[in-house]
Amino acid sequence: MKQVTLGLVGVGRIGVMHARNIAALRAQFAARGVDLQLKLTDVAEQHAGNVAAEVGAEFVRGGAALLIGSGVDALVVATGTPTHPELIRTGVDAGIPVFCEKPVAGSVADSLPVLEYIAERGGVVQIGHQRRFDAGYLEAKRRFDAGEIGWIHSLRAMTGDMFPPSVEFIATSGGLFRDCSVHDFDILRWLTGREIVEVYARGSNNGDPAIGEVGDVDTALAVVTFDDGTVGTVSATRYNGAGHDVRLEIQGSKSSVMVGLDDKTALRSTEPGVAFPAGETHKTFAERFDAAYRAELAAFVELVLGERENPCTPADAVAASRVADAAQESLETGRPVRVEVAARA
Repeated sequence: MKQVTLGLVGVGRIGVMHARNIAALRAQFAARGVDLQLKLTDVAEQHAGNVAAEVGAEFVRGGAALLIGSGVDALVVATGTPTHPELIRTGVDAGIPVFCEKPVAGSVADSLPVLEYIAERGGVVQIGHQRRFDAGYLEAKRRFDAGEIGWIHSLRAMTGDMFPPSVEFIATSGGLFRDCSVHDFDILRWLTGREIVEVYARGSNNGDPAIGEVGDVDTALAVVTFDDGTVGTVSATRYNGAGHDVRLEIQGSKSSVMVGLDDKTALRSTEPGVAFPAGETHKTFAERFDAAYRAELAAFVELVLGERENPCTPADAVAASRVADAAQESLETGRPVRVEVAARA
């Protein structure tokens, strides 16, 4: 069997999820003749050691450089945003593919030198936008690409967290659009093949006053305009008490489809005799995108093996961040903001 060893840096909430998902993928790749192994590192050594024992991985002390030096074929970065640029460069310098959680860096301005660094050295870096691997979004894209929806006249994307993260996290997240809606901006660009060129945003804060005190809102709406004139809306909230709710409604000249409409959808009909949806709703994003997160890492392993093209490049991620930045600026100024659009790679 061919052995592929992934090195995971960071075993916080997202890192633990990735470690468990990599362990869950072993049987799938073993059936394809690939022995998938995992090594991991974190400054919280006892915790990291416990996670390693749980998932059958090797714990390596000393950080990313020693992890790479121990012998890995690729690097998975699940640390905080401020560390992303340095760790991406470290992996690129080592000549190994890198998977990094979004975003590339804390701002578009800080991301651009990283893009240049990757390009100059021929690095291979996949950024984590897991919705591209969700079955519903994939089917919506298939139908659109096949012409079954026709031309799109309206798009409505929404992300509703059941409860907010800590105020400490929100204070450093960059704002609701950058933290949350950036996934919607990415998926709209990916699905339509078009660029968002203007954003007009408004927001409110009717929940915890501390969210407003750190400069954010708990609910926001952005009207987006695409380069062909199509319009859409992107909404987000930290307080969707019915459950974690992520949906995309696409209305076209031939048909309309909705991603995220199933028995777990966090809404209830008020029409007489309508019981759908009747299932228990998702509580967190990890539940909602459980399968997508595994598929995302499976795609990265295939990228390492040279079996596929990069499914989400750093340039893709920065394009979504440009829209999020424009939405945040519009929220703060109360004016529509044009989006600087870079040429597609």
